[in-house]
Amino acid sequence: SIQHRPAKSFQFTSFSVQNFIFSKGGDWFSSSAGLHPRIVGSVRRPVERSLSLIDSPSLSHRRSSPHCTHQSPPPFLSAASSSFFLRHSVTFVLLMGKQFRNHGGLKRPNKTQKFESTRHTKKNRGVEQEKIAHLASPSSSGELSEEENGNVAPTEEIIHKESSTYDELLNLLSSSSKSVAHANKQRQRQEEGRSDTEEEEEGEDEDEDEDEDEDEDDDDETTSLPEDLDNDAKEIDDSLKGDKQTEDEMETSGSDEEHDSGIDDESAVEATRSDSSFSRHVGHILSKVEVDNLSTMKWKYKWEVPAVGMSNCRWVGTGECFLKDLDTNVHVDYDMKLKLYKHWLDIYKTSGKNDFHSSKQRLFFTLCNSYRDILHCNKKPFYLKGLEDDSSIMDGYIMHTLNHVFKTRDIVTKNDSKAAKHQEKSKDNLLNDDSFLDQGFTRPKVLILLPLASNALRVVKRLIQLTPSSHKATVEHMDRFYKEFDNEDVEDSEDGNKESGSGQDFGNLNSQKSSKPSDFESLFGGINNDHFVFGIKFTRRSIKLYSDFYSSDIIVASALGLLTKMGQAEKDKDKDVDYLSSIEVLIIDYAEVITMQNWSYLSSVVKQLNLIPSKQHGTDVMRIRQWYLDGYARFYRQTIMLSSYLNPDINAMFNHQCVNYQGKVKLECEYKGVLPKVLLQVQQIYQRFGADSVEDIDDARLEYFTKKVFPKIKDSSEGGVMIFISSYFEFVRIRNFLKSQNASFCLLSEYTKQSDISRARVWFFEGKRKIMLYTERMHFYHRYKIRGIKNLMFYSLPERKEFYPEIVNMVEGSDNLTSTTLFSRFDQLRLERIVGTSNAKRMVKSEKEVFVFC
Repeated sequence: SIQHRPAKSFQFTSFSVQNFIFSKGGDWFSSSAGLHPRIVGSVRRPVERSLSLIDSPSLSHRRSSPHCTHQSPPPFLSAASSSFFLRHSVTFVLLMGKQFRNHGGLKRPNKTQKFESTRHTKKNRGVEQEKIAHLASPSSSGELSEEENGNVAPTEEIIHKESSTYDELLNLLSSSSKSVAHANKQRQRQEEGRSDTEEEEEGEDEDEDEDEDEDEDDDDETTSLPEDLDNDAKEIDDSLKGDKQTEDEMETSGSDEEHDSGIDDESAVEATRSDSSFSRHVGHILSKVEVDNLSTMKWKYKWEVPAVGMSNCRWVGTGECFLKDLDTNVHVDYDMKLKLYKHWLDIYKTSGKNDFHSSKQRLFFTLCNSYRDILHCNKKPFYLKGLEDDSSIMDGYIMHTLNHVFKTRDIVTKNDSKAAKHQEKSKDNLLNDDSFLDQGFTRPKVLILLPLASNALRVVKRLIQLTPSSHKATVEHMDRFYKEFDNEDVEDSEDGNKESGSGQDFGNLNSQKSSKPSDFESLFGGINNDHFVFGIKFTRRSIKLYSDFYSSDIIVASALGLLTKMGQAEKDKDKDVDYLSSIEVLIIDYAEVITMQNWSYLSSVVKQLNLIPSKQHGTDVMRIRQWYLDGYARFYRQTIMLSSYLNPDINAMFNHQCVNYQGKVKLECEYKGVLPKVLLQVQQIYQRFGADSVEDIDDARLEYFTKKVFPKIKDSSEGGVMIFISSYFEFVRIRNFLKSQNASFCLLSEYTKQSDISRARVWFFEGKRKIMLYTERMHFYHRYKIRGIKNLMFYSLPERKEFYPEIVNMVEGSDNLTSTTLFSRFDQLRLERIVGTSNAKRMVKSEKEVFVFC
């Protein structure tokens, strides 16, 4: 018992306090205090949860999750902040005790044998009070007399005596040292709740008299402490009311205040429907064994289903197949909020279409609604004449985003309403129910990563269109949004004098639009800024753009924009990116464009997601989901990756950084190739080189080039040799090699200045430079038509298949036109997109090393 431990030896830890409070195997609250069962549940649960938050190892004592891991507690839950959580959880008990005492909202429990000792103690209150009066008060050092350590009533009996009155317990605990006082506050206010109940049974006047008698035996510090604690309770109570008001303000704006609730009863029922995929996903509890398996397992795709609308593709997935009956299994609302479904259906019909059930957008929404990780690697983007396909997929994931956000807010609002009714009427034991665990560490739940501001403009405009009218009576800061994301005149003038975060100069895009391919104009015709991040917040009747990140529901950003925020947080301790800690749906669209920027930026951002936050950001810790506290949030995060092609970087991220416990679904396709798009009579030679592993491929490629390819180029007197290189890393290695050979060459890379670009193009065309090094990213951002090419060599195949015929068709001459391509068996993903899947398999496995296409 804390009362009988010397203060000098007392260690303030949540474990010691918890051992004291729950030392009776969970019966201390009921058998010792004689509380009504409703009070037991409402008191025990928040205290137990708060204790588990202070010291992470004690999480294993929580009965709701026997599989908690013993990880280090987050900084904001450390011992330095333990008093904060004790004060809040203890104050809750104090306020609950006063609530029940003042309003008398609970009926007196039945008299059972379990409380016989308590009633017997009350009948002999006068005799026991006399004994307590003769007990020596603890000294200022916290030591107890021999009489207290020896021949006194058992601790349990003393606890019964102390818990009989509210002020008496406060006075007894106030005499301890400061460190003990922090720990005893929790026990003090818990027992206060029991004294309130006893006051209802025995009479309030009698207990107040006993409190006054007991106060006379204490010193001045003891008599003043209850008043201080009462003041603290009032201050925290006011603070809690202020927090509630702040939350209400976050949920309302303008005319919303006239509505008593932002969610109707029908919506609340939909949000908490136990058979919905949302409820099943967030309600599942992972065990420690399952988490360990998810961290190390190699995913096996056990089933495959033909992809609707794509004859050359099929969906493959892990776990049980859920797509077989996708086209025949018709639901009334497709597991969607009814308002969202009706609004979406109206928009679909307005566009002149009728068969919503078989539409691509509905099918992709159902795929997203499975809450599995998704890799769609054959999406035809809008800039490659795939506007309809791109828009359908966008509609699907936007509706999934809205559905997830609205259902999340429905549950929170519903529980807020229940808690408010509980405080007013004292009817239900609400805090003893896991359904109140409805929040993460922070509010943002969806992160949409896009490469360019023009892409963000399309997504946000469509998101607003798909939001039901009742939720978008006003859209705040639209003028600012259009100014930053849709004002071409302003942005173009700025782009002429600056480079993007990817090192690309867009100064001359507009002046050369007429000479660019149509897909280039479509992709870069808008705002080319790749540095942006902003939040979107949904209230009852409005949408707010540029909302504070911690009050936002959705964050739309570029990888560079978030990486900059992360860098600022590392330098400035007052800044952080904790708003990324509770992302439950991650959407990466136009991943093929991000690969042309800097994939490492995106990888760094994804690694930062779902980490334990460094601070507390106004979160109600009593309502944080268990799997957040366990550090398992990344196993619940759904990642949706969308790209027009698959490359090793995308594949590696999907395999290693997407570990959703629900499983994975990805699209596998067979390609016909793009060789028929080569219009010139060019002899296309493919030479395979050997490589033992992926790690050795770069060295093997360079060795093959230096020993078997370059000697022929060096001995030839003919110039006009352009070497196409996919990555900047390979570009640097070839550049250094050519310098060492004193070769005549010029450079065109993504980091070359505009003046040097013009000079290099002229030198190569006029024959002043024999070799030109040309990178894929350079071609992606500028799409120059290089003149003077007589011999073409692909040091590495381009990632984007449309670049291959485009480059080959630049070769000039009338006869003996050739192009040479180097490849290995590890280049099959790129190879199959260019020569076709069947040809690629044959070329990789064949004993021959040289292949020719004419």
